[in-house]
Amino acid sequence: MDFDFNLILVPLTIGLGIVWLLDKLALKQRKTRGRGQESLLVRWAYDFFPVLAVVLIVRSFLIEPFNIPSSSMVPTLYTGDFIAVNKYAYGVRLPLTYNKVLDTGEPEHGDVVVFRYPENPSIYYIKRLIGLPGDTVSYNQGTISINDVPVETTPVDFSANAELTSQLYLPGQVGPGQVLTEESAAAMGQEEEDAAQYFQETQGKNTHLVRYLNGMNSSQYAPFLQQQSPEVVSSEGTEWRIKVPEGHYFVMGDNRDRSADGRFWGFVPDENLAGKAVYIWMHKPPGLNLPTFERNGTID
Repeated sequence: MDFDFNLILVPLTIGLGIVWLLDKLALKQRKTRGRGQESLLVRWAYDFFPVLAVVLIVRSFLIEPFNIPSSSMVPTLYTGDFIAVNKYAYGVRLPLTYNKVLDTGEPEHGDVVVFRYPENPSIYYIKRLIGLPGDTVSYNQGTISINDVPVETTPVDFSANAELTSQLYLPGQVGPGQVLTEESAAAMGQEEEDAAQYFQETQGKNTHLVRYLNGMNSSQYAPFLQQQSPEVVSSEGTEWRIKVPEGHYFVMGDNRDRSADGRFWGFVPDENLAGKAVYIWMHKPPGLNLPTFERNGTID
């Protein structure tokens, strides 16, 4: 989710809206010359401005579609999922400026949130919300605690869909002179899945699955945690503890050992929140494949 479509949609809508308004109030080409006889720009304003205005209102204030480009949220979301994001869940914000003009709700523990990446706000990320402002988030041997209260965590038997597992790694160029074929990508995905362990977590009203890789703990390589929590280095990532500052949130991916999340780059400011992911409405496998709708459903 690395492009903000509003960068095109907003200026185009405003521009055509100005032309439409000028013709209504002053130029009046549509009225005097008749439909089809006005200038091309005026014709475009009448034809496209109403449609673009509706699209802008819906995308900015109601529901916006996003697609999932990585495996950081497996097993909740897979690469190729298309999701709907509730844009008013955490307040109504103006497009481009992102100023909040109306409070409509607050994030809760366990929400799947879409936000502008703090280190590059033009890119959108999606992660699980773990820590609210003022929370102390700690981790000890596989269990997350919020304010020293362990999050309910239970091992579960989970059999991942073989087709989705084959999409954990995408074929293509992975480095200079290195190309990952479709067959080798599927084999890598299956090899990784063989080392996966699944747990059920309950945070607030949200119950969901998380995925860990046996014998791996990516937290020990997380620069932000190393700065904030000396326990990371001494425990090789099996223990850490951080305090979430006011006006910020702490997020992690459900695919815990394959997610570049808050452990690596820090907290999400409140003004960066874009909305709450609520529904999977389509899945498109990579390559020349037709979309499927088998994964349609609400997001836990």
